[in-house]
Amino acid sequence: MEKHVVKVINTAFVTHNVKRFTLQKPVGYTFISGQATDVSINKPGLEDELRPFTFTCLNSDDHLEFTIKIYKGHNGITEKLLDVNAGDELIVHEVFGAINFKGPGLFIAGGAGLTPFISILRQLKKDNRLAGNKLLFANHTEDDIIIKDELNEMLDGNHIDIISEPKSGKPGKRIDKDLLKQHLMETGNYYYICGPDPFVAQIKDDLVDLGVPKEQIVIEE
Repeated sequence: MEKHVVKVINTAFVTHNVKRFTLQKPVGYTFISGQATDVSINKPGLEDELRPFTFTCLNSDDHLEFTIKIYKGHNGITEKLLDVNAGDELIVHEVFGAINFKGPGLFIAGGAGLTPFISILRQLKKDNRLAGNKLLFANHTEDDIIIKDELNEMLDGNHIDIISEPKSGKPGKRIDKDLLKQHLMETGNYYYICGPDPFVAQIKDDLVDLGVPKEQIVIEE
C-alpha cells in the first residue's frame, strides 16, 4: 500500500468542532477535487489506525489540507487528532473516491459531508466555472456551518443554509422532498450528495421520486 509520512505545517479550528490540518505534500502526489485518502497518525500504536478524509485543498496547491470534524467522547481517531499540531506527522495513503465534478448542478451536504465539495467549489472558482451551481447545506445550528463566509463569497445567493435547530427561535428546517422540489435544477444538471449514510440514502430516494434520473445523482459508492 502506498503511504507517505508528512509533517503537519499548521492547524486551526474553523468551527467549534472542525479542525483544519495543513500538511506537506509528497512529491508527485495528485488527486482530483472530491477525492479522499486514508490518514493515520504517525505515533506508536496509531500508524495503522486508518480513517478516510477528503482533501479540501486543490491539486495545484503546494500543500495538502484536510478539514476534519472532531467527535469527542469516543476515544476515536478524530479525538486523537485534537492533540496533533504543527510539527507532528500524519501518514497519507492512496487516493480514492467517486465524487467528482461532472457538470453544473445542486450540491447537497449534511454537516461534515461538505468536505468533498470544498475542493470542488474552490477549483470551480479558480476556473471561473461556479455559475449554474447551488449548495444546500444542512446543519444543526448556525455555529456548525463550515467556512460560511467563503461559501457566501463563492456562491452568493446560491449558498442556502438549512438549520434544524436555529438559535433564533425560528422553526427548524430539514432537507426533505418538498424543499428539494423547490430547488430542482434544469434538465441535464447533476445532484451531488454527501453526508451521513441515512441522509444520503433518503435524499437520493427523494430525488428519484421527483423524477431525477439516477445517472445524474453523484454519491460516494
